[in-house]
Amino acid sequence: MTKQLPFYETLDLTLCGNMGRVHRLCREVVTIAVEPLGLTQSRWTTLVHVNMLQEGVTQLELAHSLGIEMPSLTRTLKQLEESLLIVRKVDQQDRRSKRIYFTEQGRNVLSTLQEKIADIKDQLYHGLSHEQLDIMAYGLVKMEENAKKSIIQSTIGENLNDT
Repeated sequence: MTKQLPFYETLDLTLCGNMGRVHRLCREVVTIAVEPLGLTQSRWTTLVHVNMLQEGVTQLELAHSLGIEMPSLTRTLKQLEESLLIVRKVDQQDRRSKRIYFTEQGRNVLSTLQEKIADIKDQLYHGLSHEQLDIMAYGLVKMEENAKKSIIQSTIGENLNDT
C-alpha cells in the first residue's frame, strides 16, 4: 500500500522554495505599486524597516534587520536622503554611529506607502480566511525559529571543530 504524500510535499518546489517565490512576487507587487512615489524595492523596504524598528535606529541595526551589508544600505540611505525622505544624524553617545530619522516629507511618503501595502495585502489575502492566515503566520514564525536554531547549532559545531 502506497502512502499518500501530504500536499506540501507535492509542490513543484519545496515548501521553502515556494515561500521564496511567493515572497519575491509579493515584493514585486509592492514595488510596482510604489514606483510612482519614486521608490525602488530597496528604498521602500528600508523605509518600512526604519518605521518598524522606530526612528533613531542605527544604520547597523537597520542593516541587520534588512539582512544586507552596510555598503548596500549606505547607498540606499544616501538616495533616501537626497530624496529628502530621511536624515542621518551622528549618535551623541557613539560618534562613529549614525541614527536615521524621517523628514516630514518622508512621513508623508511612508503614510502613502503603508496605505498601498494595506491595499495590496487585501488583494493578496483574498480568498483566505483569518484562520488560514493565522495558521500560515504561526507556521512561518515556527519555521523561522527552527532555521535560527539550526544556524546557531551549525555555527557552534563549526566552532567546536575549529578548536
